[in-house]
Amino acid sequence: MTQNPYISVVIPVHNEQENLEELYTRLTGALDKLGKSYEIILTNDGSTDNSSAMLRALHERRPDQIRVIEFNGNFGQHMAIMAGFENVRGQIIITMDADLQNPPEEVGKLIAAMEAGHDVVNAYRMNRQDSLWRLKVSKWHNQLREWMMPKLKMKDEGCMLRAYRRDIVDLMASTGESSTFIPALALTYATNPAEVGVMHAERSAGTTSYNLFSLIRYNFDLVTGFSVFPLQAFTMVGLLISLCSFAFVVFLLLRRFIVGPEVEGVFTLFAIMFFFLGIVLFGLGIVGEYVGRIYQEVRKRPRFVIRHILQKDVICNPNTSSPVSMKQEEALSQVQ
Repeated sequence: MTQNPYISVVIPVHNEQENLEELYTRLTGALDKLGKSYEIILTNDGSTDNSSAMLRALHERRPDQIRVIEFNGNFGQHMAIMAGFENVRGQIIITMDADLQNPPEEVGKLIAAMEAGHDVVNAYRMNRQDSLWRLKVSKWHNQLREWMMPKLKMKDEGCMLRAYRRDIVDLMASTGESSTFIPALALTYATNPAEVGVMHAERSAGTTSYNLFSLIRYNFDLVTGFSVFPLQAFTMVGLLISLCSFAFVVFLLLRRFIVGPEVEGVFTLFAIMFFFLGIVLFGLGIVGEYVGRIYQEVRKRPRFVIRHILQKDVICNPNTSSPVSMKQEEALSQVQ
């Protein structure tokens, strides 16, 4: 039934042992009700809790429908999804998080929109169950992104519950980019995208893998991967500062001839200089972000390393040409 399923659901997993059982129950229940063939691909992104063992147990319950990709380290949410994209078999691909903040029961809405003729369906969270400061920051961030990248039409870039046609997924997987932002990448290839509203729930268990630094890096990937606006903005700022500096030099020169030598205002000049120096350093940091991403691309290192893939009756090791049986893998694990 799942050699060529109609639906593939790709889920990145990182330290979600508290949510996996409920995720399995609710997601399989929702997909069974659709009456369409499906597969679920769970990518273990270097979990340090009991997620790996639980994923193996879930695979053993439904080996025909549940496949598990095991990374040998933590490569990030988007790379975990990309690994799933490279192994999907379905015609409609759904991505979602494992934390159950986007209810699995909402998958049907995305399938219906895809069957209506859309090739990419983004979701936006209705009645978000987040703190007030998070809602405000998200709103401001979406407004800033719309201003900087008007071609990327997304109401809610933080919602990972999305649907894609197989051809879109194949194009994304073929890019081989070492860092990317999947929803934005999909929109660059889409010809008929759509958006649907989905419900949102508060995280009931576990903790988020995104801290402040991760969120900053996440947004740098979006901005530097799909826009040169920051570079253009700092070019304009630099031009403006240069004009103002020239005018200021002319003013000081005329003042010296009219008033004569003076030492007043030295500390004001230092303050202005330090302010401009901060702007220059900030601009160099933005340039460095772009250069750093070029450096990552030209090295051509693997974006992620797959330890093995659990699928029906075998564990596929992508680093060898032959599959490894379940018993062989268990024996190798004991030896190691």
